[in-house]
Amino acid sequence: MKEKSQTSGFRFWALVWGLGIAGQLCWNIENQWFNTFVYAKIAKDPTIISWMVAVSAFATTIATFVFGTLSDRKGKRSPFIAIGYILWGIFTILFGTTEFITQGRNATADLIFLAGTAVVLADALMSFFGSMGNDAGFNVWLNDKLNDKNRGSIGAALATQPIIGTIIGTVVGGMLIGKNDNYMRLFVVMGGLVIICGVLSLFLVKDEPGLVPNRRGGFWQQMFAAFNYKELRKRKELLWVFLVLTVYFIAFNVYYPHVGNFMIYYLGFSPDNIGIIQGIALILGMVSVIPASRLLNQNRFVLAAAVAIVLSVIGVGILGLFGRPHNVDPTTILNWNLLIGMFFFGCGYIMFMQVTSVWMKQLFPEEAKGQFEGFRIIFFVLIPWVLSPLIANPIIKHNGQITDANGMTAYLPTNVLFLISTLLIILTFIPLLFAARERNAKKR
Repeated sequence: MKEKSQTSGFRFWALVWGLGIAGQLCWNIENQWFNTFVYAKIAKDPTIISWMVAVSAFATTIATFVFGTLSDRKGKRSPFIAIGYILWGIFTILFGTTEFITQGRNATADLIFLAGTAVVLADALMSFFGSMGNDAGFNVWLNDKLNDKNRGSIGAALATQPIIGTIIGTVVGGMLIGKNDNYMRLFVVMGGLVIICGVLSLFLVKDEPGLVPNRRGGFWQQMFAAFNYKELRKRKELLWVFLVLTVYFIAFNVYYPHVGNFMIYYLGFSPDNIGIIQGIALILGMVSVIPASRLLNQNRFVLAAAVAIVLSVIGVGILGLFGRPHNVDPTTILNWNLLIGMFFFGCGYIMFMQVTSVWMKQLFPEEAKGQFEGFRIIFFVLIPWVLSPLIANPIIKHNGQITDANGMTAYLPTNVLFLISTLLIILTFIPLLFAARERNAKKR
């Protein structure tokens, strides 16, 4: 008897939300707390963060293509989810042990270089196995389950999970770190949670019954065939959607990795307070899922993406204009300039993720979903994560240089970073116009 496809029901949605949230919690730790960890435990230098971002981008991309190709060839997604999540959690915990390199020692330049190198390598390993479990495993498994009846709900899940992960990761993460900078406690708790999810997925995740092995030549031949951009250029609408994603996230990664250090070291907040401020604003921002879902069900992707970009411009612009030390009170969470700015940013970011996630997946070829997930990573992760630090690092060093209490030079992210990011977000309209043109041409 043929097994039925499970695209609804309690177990299916429990897996969608359980694995999705656990993965986003781990990504949130990498995107937010890894960077504040560097400033707290290693050195207040954005160059270390820049190397972390760039090297982990390459690790993520390689892992997605390798394991995406493997999953296509084997016709299986579940083993990659389980093994990837388990190793992801383990290396998240191991990342925290890098703080012991400088603990109790004089912070010489050689020691800081050693610690910085260890941080970059540990982050790369964490990203590699995270991509195996989440990008090449969970996301492709979810793509297999996508249909006309659930696309709006899955799109909403994919869009809100990063926000929920950010809210929980920031609020709970700040509480776990506390005022004594106990980062190891954070990494053990969150890494342990992801390990548990990986173990459970061994027994609960089932592949799509119609999924069959897809082998085209040898492994390397099939993997490198994914880099045949002639095939991608044939799918012009998908290519322009990828470029919309790239431009938006180049701007996003100019400022977002530095939000925590911006609020802690430039504005003067404690880690627990920044979690509450971001949490309040982003929870309210989740209301954007409702109108976005309606637009998606009407296939009005271009309009929804345009609204998301406008909301993002407003939110990041407010943070740039009014996020200054003389405009905030770090002793309270009731800073309306920050709350309003993050609310608009949250609305825009949620809508943008929701729209582009569904828009892209509908354009992926049936026979190579895993490999096209790799293309998504190139435009979503590799290009933005490599280019963004080249923009952000000089801005921070030019505008935020100070001398800390130990007499060492430190570099703090300032509001200027958000002002420049606002201008970069506006550029997203350029590829969106071309995507709209291709979409309208196909309709005609």
